[in-house]
Amino acid sequence: MNRASLLQLFNQVRKGDLSADEAVQRLRHLPFEDLGFAKLDHHRLLRQGMPEVIFSEGKSPAQVGKIFCRLAAHGGNILATRATEEQYKAVCTAFEKEACGADTGVAIARGSRMMRWSIPVREQHASSDRRAPRGSRVSKRAIPNDAKAINCPAPEYHPLARAIALRRDRRRYGKGVIAIISAGTSDIPVAEEAVVTAELMGNEVQHLYDVGVAGIHRLLAHQRVLAKARVIIVCAGMEGALPSVVGGLVGVPVIAVPTSVGYGAAFEGLAALLGMLNSCASNVSVVNIDNGFGAAYVASLINRR
Repeated sequence: MNRASLLQLFNQVRKGDLSADEAVQRLRHLPFEDLGFAKLDHHRLLRQGMPEVIFSEGKSPAQVGKIFCRLAAHGGNILATRATEEQYKAVCTAFEKEACGADTGVAIARGSRMMRWSIPVREQHASSDRRAPRGSRVSKRAIPNDAKAINCPAPEYHPLARAIALRRDRRRYGKGVIAIISAGTSDIPVAEEAVVTAELMGNEVQHLYDVGVAGIHRLLAHQRVLAKARVIIVCAGMEGALPSVVGGLVGVPVIAVPTSVGYGAAFEGLAALLGMLNSCASNVSVVNIDNGFGAAYVASLINRR
């Protein structure tokens, strides 16, 4: 439920296309819907511009499927983080059974059968600034066996990011570019979670992968990308030095994401976290270990201002 859908609802009542009782019935789940095992905050899209995001870890596939489907029925883009392929299949099954999106005009045919997996690879851009390692931007999308449903938005699974995304609103809300940087190839999964989140929230995203401080010339070769960015997210493990370097090169907010990459004394990201918290670059802020989602969410809010 967002501003546009509310205005549409009010106009339907004003024109007599919808009775007041029917309108109340559609609004019955504001501000939240109680599923017993979860209370869904449908009002969040109105308050914050992004629906509630599902943290899938620790939830059963059936729970993720039910939550995802009920959120989808109220409009907007939907995101589930830390998700497995099993949970993704449960989401697809829930879409079949509950005809998700019916309240917002997304025609997912009731009873349609998922017959095959489609693996669309994201377009490879000519610029090396945008090029990801082979296979890093692959998503899986379930294709319903129903002609009416083929062209409708369907949930996609992003294996590296471990995210399930339903993208129906493709408008740009960000005023500039969000640059997402990973220090090493091992940090890419965290960076990919940030990429999926930032794109879903309506931002133009550019990414640079494997440009850590062990070969600083790799980063300096892309200063054009850094200069263009309005917000920068830097994902790094080991000693976590890269955000400070980036922060010293730019005059925009830098959001540092410590990753749990490194040998024993890295303490699963704690060393990187402490290093980033002690950054001498004044424009660096820090989120929790491996929290690419949180970094992208904050970056998106900054980019909308």
